Amino acid sequence: MFQATVRTLALLVAAPLLAFALPVPAFAADAPGGEIQLVPVPAAELMSLVVTMTNQQRNAYGCGQLDVDQELITASERQSGYMAETHRFSHIGWGGSTFVTRARVAGYAQPAGENIAWGYPTAEQVMDAWMASPPHRRNILNCEVKSIGTGVRYSDDGTPYYTQVFGWE
Repeated sequence: MFQATVRTLALLVAAPLLAFALPVPAFAADAPGGEIQLVPVPAAELMSLVVTMTNQQRNAYGCGQLDVDQELITASERQSGYMAETHRFSHIGWGGSTFVTRARVAGYAQPAGENIAWGYPTAEQVMDAWMASPPHRRNILNCEVKSIGTGVRYSDDGTPYYTQVFGWE
């Protein structure tokens, strides 16, 4: 009950239009024998799909494709890992780090912005949430940014935590 309340409050702050669309942390798949089981989407698959869908949105709005940057991936994975391990949904990470400090520690000099999300079982759902949220949408559709890194990590209860970091280089 407490986690559901916290999730609802986080969504109300992060994406008011989606407050009633609370996702679950896995999707149903057919198992051998015809039974249904919950199977999480592999994190690497979600990461790749988020990049692809981000570039699709940018192309639809006249922005250029983003290059995938390993240093921004490292910064994104670190924040997703922090959130998954601590169950804290925040732009602030280990030791009070911000997306700027995380990107610079990873070797990227000019970070531009960060999007975070949690609980969405598919890349499509997280992209829909970000596109419905004006600050997240601005990061995605900022035609001046040139690169992206994404990170997805699952918490011990199976909840996916997402991070996108954008860069000027």
